[in-house]
Amino acid sequence: MNAITWFEIPAADFERAVRFYEQIYVQALPRDASFPGIRMAMLPYQRPGVGGCVIAMEQARPHADGVRVYLAAGEDLEVVLGRVESAGGAIIMPKMLLREEIGYIGLFQDSEGNIVGLHSRH
Repeated sequence: MNAITWFEIPAADFERAVRFYEQIYVQALPRDASFPGIRMAMLPYQRPGVGGCVIAMEQARPHADGVRVYLAAGEDLEVVLGRVESAGGAIIMPKMLLREEIGYIGLFQDSEGNIVGLHSRH
């Protein structure tokens, strides 16, 4: 069982936020229009598995001090982290080893002001 089943990264400017994540992941994020009044773009993940999205709705506002999620960043998070600034974000914490059995993390601020983590094994 996973500790989380789904997560949502809030966006004040939905299109800007989607462009940011598309740029750092170098792939288009599919939009989901199945919920009236809510704009969603799915982040990359494999099913079955834990997924998440960029979301724009009245009840979700970006905030640097909110809940923190760590996104999977492939083999080496440095690749994704290296695209953050050119996409309009800021690196908050560079790649750092936690422990060999856990791997590495890094933190960035996205285009909306959210602080988001990255994780990779190497």
